Amino acid sequence: MTLIDPRAIVDPSAELEEGVEVGPFSIIGAGVQIGKGTRVGPHAVIKGPARIGQDNSIFQFASVGEDPQDKKYAGEETWLEIGDRNVIREFTTINRGTLQDTATTRIGNDNLLMAYTHVAHDCQLGDNVIMANAASLGGHVIIDDYAILGGFTIVHQFCRIGAHSFCAMGSAISKDVLPYLMVSGQPAKPHGINREGLRRRDFSETAMQQIKRAYKAIYMSNQRLEEALDDLRVIAAETPEVDLMVDFLHDSGRGIIR
Repeated sequence: MTLIDPRAIVDPSAELEEGVEVGPFSIIGAGVQIGKGTRVGPHAVIKGPARIGQDNSIFQFASVGEDPQDKKYAGEETWLEIGDRNVIREFTTINRGTLQDTATTRIGNDNLLMAYTHVAHDCQLGDNVIMANAASLGGHVIIDDYAILGGFTIVHQFCRIGAHSFCAMGSAISKDVLPYLMVSGQPAKPHGINREGLRRRDFSETAMQQIKRAYKAIYMSNQRLEEALDDLRVIAAETPEVDLMVDFLHDSGRGIIR
């Protein structure tokens, strides 16, 4: 059975699966689907169309699925998709997509969005991402798996943050961040590889050494990026983990922090 506080407002068209909890004074709008075991705290607002998976925790005063903050938005139907086991803390704001992109904002599984974080329209978050307090994403940002954004980090629209990267507190990011990288500053600059994060995720010592070798080819060899990319392909032939960096460089739209 669902556990809906009598002081909550749930639109008749909303679909809440077994075990969903809705706290007092929360509002669940039309077109919202919520999977089993998800808990919505008090005073939260969820606006559809939105599909939210299982076992998520949405804390008090969160705003989930609101209209995009985009002056081109004119009321078109757009969507929000959230996976499973995410934690969305107090005062977090997550907007739906726009027709200028895929029309959908997507958040994967097992992510932690701390208090006051903002996920703008058309953002795409992978799995196991951490956004610390007040980290904010502009529209169309992509955050790959296991990336960490420190508190008050801001990311310019259309940027991509690579897998296993670490953006230090207060970073201002206006270009793409390579996988495995540590960056900090305003504007953000590279500061080596996220070795501690890789160690915690059981990367082998050999893999970490090869990732560092790839980092040196890009940032410490005085080569043009095209030349460094040739070196990365050689390293990737020995260490598949470096393929992630090669593919990222091929796909980078804004250029990388360098």
